[in-house]
Amino acid sequence: MNKTQSGNKLPSSLERARLAARLIVDNKGEDVRILDLREITQAFDFFVIGSGTSRRQLHAISDEIDEVFEKQLGDVRNSISGYQESRWVVLDYGDVVVHLFEPETREYYALEDLWGKGKEIPLDAEVSKAEVQETPVAPIVEDESNN
Repeated sequence: MNKTQSGNKLPSSLERARLAARLIVDNKGEDVRILDLREITQAFDFFVIGSGTSRRQLHAISDEIDEVFEKQLGDVRNSISGYQESRWVVLDYGDVVVHLFEPETREYYALEDLWGKGKEIPLDAEVSKAEVQETPVAPIVEDESNN
């Protein structure tokens, strides 16, 4: 288990990969996948892969992941690549690496094929923030006949 700079325990790499995937979905990212690479390499545990339709969206997604990981988890990013070019942004958190692509670039590099021996992890069953905000909640009505 990784630790933050202050020595606090980080959530597991799987929990952080699922969080990154949820953040991509919440920011309207597309074709989000989590690849478990623990049996293939010791360099990292998970790839989180998602697509965005514009440079602005890729920036928004990467900024949101960075903010949540740093401020809420205390996880410090090791490096970022491609942010200025924005065709492929890579956020490296050590055991979790997030890849954000424009669709054409994703198709060209085909990471899912390159790392095809990795096991795909289903996205977390939790409902995204956007879905929660859109779901109306029925008011609770007490049954007065039982009084």
